[in-house]
Amino acid sequence: MAKIYTKTGDLGKTSLIGGTKVPKSHIRIETYGTVDELNSYIGLVTDHVADVHTKAVLKEIQDRLFTIGSSLACDPEKEPRMKIPDLKEKDVTLLEKEMDKMNEIVPAMKSFILPGGHVSVSTIHVARCVCRRCERLCVHMQQEEMFVEPLVIKYINRLSDYLFVLARYTGYNLGIEEIPWKPRV
Repeated sequence: MAKIYTKTGDLGKTSLIGGTKVPKSHIRIETYGTVDELNSYIGLVTDHVADVHTKAVLKEIQDRLFTIGSSLACDPEKEPRMKIPDLKEKDVTLLEKEMDKMNEIVPAMKSFILPGGHVSVSTIHVARCVCRRCERLCVHMQQEEMFVEPLVIKYINRLSDYLFVLARYTGYNLGIEEIPWKPRV
């Protein structure tokens, strides 16, 4: 059986897909590490929701996040020669359709809402926040003139919206009242 540890990262460097060595603190590593963190939270969300259809959508999202992580882990100079799975516009459309279906069921929002009310709702909100961080890192990479597939940013942006709607939908299905934000005046 192969050992999980290689000791090749002991000096603070790691390899991108394609072999290019970069520091473990490199923004590309931070970004795809955050995608991995998000994927783990989506797994936790899946464990907390009961709806079979939602679980299937979340598994699809996890697969897309592996695709995104693979894309971000590639040396962009070498990526065209490699067979990395592609993200498709239909992946974004799936999220939009799912949000539209859930939004037909939940009541209209009348104020900002605070995350909470049930562990499943709170867990979805944590995943949403990690997703937003992932989006910020992707945009930061773009600003630093590092290649990020534009569809990756679009998907991550839509995914955070999906997670917000899913939190509301999950709370609604559980009969949990939303907690409106009441700012001090």
